[in-house]
Amino acid sequence: MAIFEHLSFDEHEHVMFCHDKESGLKAIIAVHDTTLGPAVGGCRMWPYDSEADAVNDVLRLSRGMTYKNALAGLEFGGGKSVIIGDPKSDKSEALFHAFGRAVDSLGGRYYSAEDVGINTSDIMTAHEVTPYMCGLEGQSGDPSPFTALGTFLGIKAAVKHQRDLDSLEGITVAVQGLGHVGFDTCRYLHEAGAKLIVCDLSAEQLDRAATEFGATVVGLDEIYSQAVDVYCPCALGATINDNTIPQLKATIVAGCANNQLAEARHGEILKQKGILYAPDYVINAGGIINVSFEKDYDAAKSEAKVRKIYDTLLTIFRKAEQEDRTTGEVADEMAREIIIKARQAKA
Repeated sequence: MAIFEHLSFDEHEHVMFCHDKESGLKAIIAVHDTTLGPAVGGCRMWPYDSEADAVNDVLRLSRGMTYKNALAGLEFGGGKSVIIGDPKSDKSEALFHAFGRAVDSLGGRYYSAEDVGINTSDIMTAHEVTPYMCGLEGQSGDPSPFTALGTFLGIKAAVKHQRDLDSLEGITVAVQGLGHVGFDTCRYLHEAGAKLIVCDLSAEQLDRAATEFGATVVGLDEIYSQAVDVYCPCALGATINDNTIPQLKATIVAGCANNQLAEARHGEILKQKGILYAPDYVINAGGIINVSFEKDYDAAKSEAKVRKIYDTLLTIFRKAEQEDRTTGEVADEMAREIIIKARQAKA
């Protein structure tokens, strides 16, 4: 498996493969860039179809964290980790102790936290063997409510830019995925008067959404073609691809999932179709913003900073429109400028 020639390799500083025979740990840690500070990014546990898929995921996610932290105004670099395994059956204390030791071996260059398949309890277990964990119980805790708030605000920003509306009353949103963030996003949307169409693997979560929010339930493959204003991906990435884009009736794509575009070129296709895309690492930054307040935690200050996501996205949307560029290109450029200035300041 060639790493340096990999399509998703972006001058990463460090890529570490971790294995522990006794616990069964198979993990990859990727540190993308530490110009702004230690790399910070969550750990994802997923039964990847192949090691190649896991490598691609961790490389893309870690780069996204660098840009996410930069645009959120945080003194964090970007990193990410993945554990290859089924979070429903493969978790153990020994596994997370082994993962914690792997993170610890980097000596503070990388701090981990929760992500898909990982919860705060898992992070606390890893924290027993390393100080380099964040999103800890009793401190900033579960970041998902803040990620949901940022996602909701991002949807509002997109609707404001595209339709000049300050309200979401009557706006229809198709939410793909009802995990912690997706469900809380639905709650915000429902309270704001939006109509919801949802899908998920969990019948229990679907029943909850239907009962609590009056959401309409559709099949996993039907979510893309719904006659809605906003498609809100809140599950795994790459759901914007050659197969799904032709099905979209939404004129806005704004959700909390990472790596929503299967390839960068899909951002240009969305633009050509008149679909406004909220860059994923901008709209879903609420969780890492909350984590940034961990040492002297203040929920009010955290929320105030999360609310700036709205303004950041409006700036990106306007600049992209003025320059006839994709929102992803503009966001990437803005993030790179922040990093370059910081690098020059250190020189």
